Amino acid sequence: MRLLEMSGIKRHYVMPSGTVKALDGIDLKIKEGERILLLGPSGSGKTTLLNCLAALDNPTEGEYEFNKEIVPRGHAEKMTTFRRENIGYVFQFFNLLQDLTVLENILLIQELSDGKDEARARELLALVGLEDEVNRFPAEISGGQQQRVAIARSLAKSPNLLLGDELTGNLDSATSATVMEVLVSACEAENITTVMVTHDENLVQYATRVVRLDSGKIISDEKV
Repeated sequence: MRLLEMSGIKRHYVMPSGTVKALDGIDLKIKEGERILLLGPSGSGKTTLLNCLAALDNPTEGEYEFNKEIVPRGHAEKMTTFRRENIGYVFQFFNLLQDLTVLENILLIQELSDGKDEARARELLALVGLEDEVNRFPAEISGGQQQRVAIARSLAKSPNLLLGDELTGNLDSATSATVMEVLVSACEAENITTVMVTHDENLVQYATRVVRLDSGKIISDEKV
């Protein structure tokens, strides 16, 4: 079943030197359960596309439909509601609160969405292999473990779509593999669709589909 569709999406920025076409006519359909990698050189539009998918940025033109409803744009409150109800986001730099334990980081996100559920929080941490680290602080665990906490945190709100922006960018290759295996397993268990931006061609093995961008356009779209 189709989760979302973007039609004719453009994101242009008017600069003193001229117009920058970060996205220049993106047509993209994504089905439920897909794991998509967005690949391309720096400046190709990958992160801008991810931000438009998350309703963090407003397209200049085009239409974005999610679960058969038009995604609001230009209205901060409605966009915030859309993100809260539908989107999980995993960042490159983890963004964990250092004065909260691993478990408390998950509980906080729950509190900001549907309310605390400690049993569910512990279940998510077990899903990413961190059931024994619940009472430790982020500084007391490795970078790979912190990213797995970030994945669990993003799942805490039960998103329909999980987005990742260079989520293995600060990790070595072995740790990246562990994190990606955890992510794939968790998203399959939770039936969550995933779109990830990366420069790392080695991550293709974890995707079901690879979309390549250049100069704000999709230049290839292939199943893996």
